[in-house]
Amino acid sequence: MEFVRRASGRPSRLGILPGTFNPITVAHLALGRAALSRVDEVVFALPRILPHKEYTGASFEERVEMLRAALADEPAFSIAATDRGLFVEIAEECRAAYGEGAGLWFVCGRDAAERIANWDYGEAGAFAGMLRRFNLLVASRRGSYQPPPELESWVTPLILPDSFDDVSATEVRDRIARGEPWEHLVPAAIAGRVREIYSTGG
Repeated sequence: MEFVRRASGRPSRLGILPGTFNPITVAHLALGRAALSRVDEVVFALPRILPHKEYTGASFEERVEMLRAALADEPAFSIAATDRGLFVEIAEECRAAYGEGAGLWFVCGRDAAERIANWDYGEAGAFAGMLRRFNLLVASRRGSYQPPPELESWVTPLILPDSFDDVSATEVRDRIARGEPWEHLVPAAIAGRVREIYSTGG
């Protein structure tokens, strides 16, 4: 794990918000801010290698640039590049960076929670085993996440102040391609950079 920016202090409860951030949106920011009601610090984790998609649109370096600008005024947010993209791999990197004393909480929406819970890890019960090493903070996204009964104690609902169901990086890119308004979907600090990167097909 390589830190681009690291919050001060040693958190006893660490939130981990992994994503491709292509680009970072107001929904990502809302997730991070809501998580601070449960954790001391949130690290926005950008994997160098993505487990289920390729790097298209913005480059890794451009995504780091946008994260730095979007989170510049958020002292409890850190930014880090991780070597791999699966939650269990990111958790191992965070454990090495933050120590055994920090409780780990992955921050995500319902869609991401369902994706990682149903991912083929190569063995039965693998995800349940992972949840002995970290917990989940899950926000509703077009419905709430309903974990299996045996996983409920590791999953905590995360309440967002507003609905961000229709906010996604894909929607930002699609609106730019269609020539529709999109600026309200990204942090104001990066709107100009988003226009430059995605309007040129970069």
